Amino acid sequence: MKISVIGCGYLGAVHAATLASMGHDVVGIDTDAEKVGHLSRGFAPFYEPGLEELLADGRTNNRLTFSTDMDLVADCDVHFLCVGTPQSKTSELADLTYLESATRSLADRARAGSVVVGKSTVPVGTVHRVREWLAQADVELAWNPEFLRQGTAVKDSLVPDRLVYGVDGAEPGAGSATAANTIRVIDEVYAPLLHAGVPRIVCNFATAELIKSAANAYLATKLSYINAMAELCDAAGADVTQLSAAMGLDPRIGQRYLAAGLGFGGGCLPKDIRSFRAQARELAVGSVDAWMGLVDQININQRGRVAAMTAELCGGSVAGRRVAVLGAAFKPDTDDIRDSPALDVALQLAEAGAHVVVTDPKAINNAWMRYPQLQFERSAATACEGAEAVLLLTEWAEYRGLNPFELAEIVARPVMVDARNVLDREAWTAAGWTLVGLGTGDVAPAAREATTAL
Repeated sequence: MKISVIGCGYLGAVHAATLASMGHDVVGIDTDAEKVGHLSRGFAPFYEPGLEELLADGRTNNRLTFSTDMDLVADCDVHFLCVGTPQSKTSELADLTYLESATRSLADRARAGSVVVGKSTVPVGTVHRVREWLAQADVELAWNPEFLRQGTAVKDSLVPDRLVYGVDGAEPGAGSATAANTIRVIDEVYAPLLHAGVPRIVCNFATAELIKSAANAYLATKLSYINAMAELCDAAGADVTQLSAAMGLDPRIGQRYLAAGLGFGGGCLPKDIRSFRAQARELAVGSVDAWMGLVDQININQRGRVAAMTAELCGGSVAGRRVAVLGAAFKPDTDDIRDSPALDVALQLAEAGAHVVVTDPKAINNAWMRYPQLQFERSAATACEGAEAVLLLTEWAEYRGLNPFELAEIVARPVMVDARNVLDREAWTAAGWTLVGLGTGDVAPAAREATTAL
C-alpha cells in the first residue's frame, strides 16, 4: 500500500520505518526541514535503539522517503496522523494545535476514498473535531492509538501487544458497510502483525481515545503506589525492594512497574495523566480527577525526597558541595529529557547552592544548552572526580555496572544515593561506600519528612 505518515517525531519516525519494513511504500511528512534531512539520510534525529537500522532498510529497498512537501500525500491510500499533542501551556489538557494544522492541510490534498488514521494521543471527543477539520475531504476516519515506549519503540512496533481500531459504526450490530471497509483497509496495513497473531480490538471512537490514557493512568498509579509504599517503608524501617518482590509474586499484581525509585517523567506519562485528569473533571467524574491528582503529586514528591536525602548526607546542606548526577534522560535508552526526574533533582540541588555535575551516555547534547546552571561531562569518571555525593538518577546499564572500588578512588567522599534501587548493596558497602536508596529503611529522619524543600 502507499501510506503517508504525517509528523515524524518519536511516534511518526518509528511508525513510518516499521510500515516500510512490512513492505509498504511510505512517505513521512514533517514541517521540520532539519529533521527531514536527518531521516532522509538514514539518521535518527533522536536516540532510539534499532531505529537507524530500520531507516537504512527502508532506504535500501526504496520503500521509505521523508519530505516537507505535503503534496506528496495525494496518491496515498492511507494517512497516519502522528503529530505531537503536548500539554497545553494554559491548562492540563492536550494542545491540539499541531493536530488541527496537519489535519486541515491533509484535507486539502487527500484523494477521495483514502483512509485517515489517527495515532496521536488525544482527549476523548477529539475525533469529532478531526472529522470537522476533514469535512471537505471525501475520506474515511479511524483512530488507532499507539502504545510505544521510548527505548523499546521499535520492538513495540514490530511485536505489539495489541492493535486497537476506533471506527465509527463499529459497534456490535451496527452493520456499517463503511466501517467494514475501513477495518479491511487497516487490516491490510497490519497484515503481517495480524498473521503473527497480534490481538485486534475494534471499538468506537470514544473507547479508542480513552484506551491510551487509561493504560498510562494505570501504569502511573502502579508506580506512584509503590513509591508511596517506599516512603512508608522508610518511616517503618522496612525494605520496599523485598516488599515489592513479595507483592509481585501474586499473579493478580505482577512485578512490572512495581519498582520503587525516583519516579516517572518524559513526554507521555505525566502529560497523559494530567490530560486524563482534566477530561475527568470536564465529565464531572470527581473520583478520577482526585485520584490522578494524588498519583501525580506522589510522583513529584519523590524528587524532593531525593534532594532532601542528599542534603542530609552532606551534613544538612548541599551549599558549596560538589554533587555528581548520573543520568539526564528521563529513562535509560533514550536521549529525551522532557520532564526528566534526574534533571529536576539536579536543578533543586543547584538552586540550593550545590556545584552539580551531570553525565549521561546520550542526553548531554539535549541538556547542556538548556540548563546553564549545571555542568555537564560525557564521562562518568570525570563527573565524579572530587564529588562529595554521587546520585544514580537514571538507571543506564553502564551506571549499574560501575566498579565501586575504582569509583571510590576518585570521589572526595564515597556517598551514593541510589534513587533507582538498582545497585548491589553488599558490593558497594564492601567497597567503603555509604549507600542509601528509597524505601530501603536507611533514609535519614529529616529526609523522610521532606518533600519539595531542602
